[in-house]
Amino acid sequence: MAFLEATDLKKTYTPRGAPVVHALDGLAISVPQGTITALLGPNGAGKTTTVKVFTTLTVPNSGSAFVNGIDVVKHPERIRPMIGVSGQYAAVDENLTGLENLDMVGRLYHLGPKESRARAKELIDVFGLTEAQNRPVKGFSGGMRRRIDLAGALVIRPSVLFLDEPTTGLDPRSRLGMWDIIQTLVGEGATVLLTTQYLEEADRLADSISVIDDGRVIAEGTSDELKASIGGQRVEINLVDAADTVAARDILARHGTAAPTVSSDGRALTVNAAHAPEALQQILAELGRSDIPLYDAGMRRPTLDDVFLRLTGHSAGDDATASEDAASGGEQEQPKTRRESRKRESR
Repeated sequence: MAFLEATDLKKTYTPRGAPVVHALDGLAISVPQGTITALLGPNGAGKTTTVKVFTTLTVPNSGSAFVNGIDVVKHPERIRPMIGVSGQYAAVDENLTGLENLDMVGRLYHLGPKESRARAKELIDVFGLTEAQNRPVKGFSGGMRRRIDLAGALVIRPSVLFLDEPTTGLDPRSRLGMWDIIQTLVGEGATVLLTTQYLEEADRLADSISVIDDGRVIAEGTSDELKASIGGQRVEINLVDAADTVAARDILARHGTAAPTVSSDGRALTVNAAHAPEALQQILAELGRSDIPLYDAGMRRPTLDDVFLRLTGHSAGDDATASEDAASGGEQEQPKTRRESRKRESR
């Protein structure tokens, strides 16, 4: 059995005055020890609900989930001391300093005063927060809050980390810093289940990617395997004038192997091509004869967004019509402080 294992997980919510929502509909996933698996999908696909099941925050209607061979439903009290969780919101006490937040987490996990304080100082150094350690968290930037939240998830040196969209809302520099931290943790032996809507994040971090839509895993493999599964190359053009969209789309359709895709503003068009260099030459020639000006044109390999578009019919970044959190009655809409969360878990 893999370190994380889920089979045929099903979870439904019945919002008041709304249809039943199938947040998980037979989801299965397997994560080997010491690796990063990314759950990739749009809002409402089932990513957060999957994390909630593994972290004992919600009970599935059916199916099974195990962490290191332990059933998360039958033995939640054995799971919680093993895991670290960093959710979509930074679960910190804003009135405490960074150091006090980490010390508090250690106390809630029943570490002794000396051990808790020492571990807090160690993590402050690791996450580059030494200069800010004695400042209240309410004065921290978004990136600093994320770091202190992730540090809190590591206080007990967990063997597995659940990171639910850990870089949402971060600027590019802070996101890169968080990626470096996550990769370092895995290099030290941690197992990570990561949910994300960022294609670049999954591409860079994950050893394996599970594409989720409508509560099910619809494809899985490495980034390269998923890209290879849809084959071919792409020809891309960017129009100067969106008024030329229809004519340009017809030209691409004549030289591609599938219907072209068009961006929301109508200027960027992409088509699959069996022989991309020849197709590009023919497309450019026909666009020239039609007096359709371009900003640029070129060829590229498939991306994860191409994979997701092929599998689901919509982009990985598109918002679902209804989110799983809203369906679950807002279980995660209002962030709780880590103090509130840990008190509940330590009872």
